Amino acid sequence: MGLWSMIKEDFAVPAKNDPALHSKLELIFNYPGVWAIVNYRMANKLYMRGFKRLSRILSGISQLFTNVDIHPGATIGRRVFIDHGFGVVIGETSIIEDDVLIYQGVTLGGVSLNQGKRHPTIKKHTVIGSGAKILGNITIGERCKIGANSVVVKDVPCSSTAVGVPARIVRRRDEDCKDETSLLDHNNLPDVSRQMFGYLLKRVAVLEHALKEQDGIDVSKEDQELEQIYENFIEAMRNEEP
Repeated sequence: MGLWSMIKEDFAVPAKNDPALHSKLELIFNYPGVWAIVNYRMANKLYMRGFKRLSRILSGISQLFTNVDIHPGATIGRRVFIDHGFGVVIGETSIIEDDVLIYQGVTLGGVSLNQGKRHPTIKKHTVIGSGAKILGNITIGERCKIGANSVVVKDVPCSSTAVGVPARIVRRRDEDCKDETSLLDHNNLPDVSRQMFGYLLKRVAVLEHALKEQDGIDVSKEDQELEQIYENFIEAMRNEEP
C-alpha cells in the first residue's frame, strides 16, 4: 500500500473510533495523535531510504507540535489510532500491527542498551489503556486489552486482559484469538483488589470463628462492631457492581 493511501486511511480512522469527532476541521486542531502518525509515515520513509538524520529532525519537529515521540525506525501498521495522544512514546524497534488503539501516556519502551530488537511487538486489534507501560522485547497478542497504568514486562497471549504493576493476566476470553467483542469495552476490567479483599475478609472470619469455638473466648461486643464494619464494606462493594 502506498504512502499517501496509508495517510488517507489514517485521517479516516478517528471517524470510526472517536464519537467526539463532528467535523473534518477538528482533525487539524484536535487530533495530535493522528498528525503524529502521519508525520511518522513520512519520517519512516526517509529513515528506510537512509536519510536517518533528516528523518530524526522531522520526528523532533513532530514531537514539538504533537507531544508524541515516535522513533522513525519503528514499524507501525495500518489504521493505528493514538487517541488524545499526549505523552505517547514509541521506541525504535517497536512493532505495532494493524487496527491497534493507543491512549494517552502510553510507553512502548526498552529495558536494554543492546542493539537489536529491544522494544515490544503489539499484535492486531489490541487496546492499550492510558498510561500503560509495555517494556522490553515482548509480544502482546491479538485482541488484547492492557489496563490503564499497567506495567507489562512479560508476553501476553492473544485475547487476554492484563492489569496491574507488574501486569498480570486476569482474563482470557478466547484461546483461538477469534474473539469479536468491541475494542472499546476496555473499561470492563476485573477489580482484582476487591476480589482479594473479599477473600481475606472471609478467611479472617473463618479463623476467628474457629478460635472462639476452640478457646471459648468471649469477644461478642468487638465481634458485633467488626461485623457491622464488614457488612458496610460488603454493601459498598455490591453498590459498585456494574
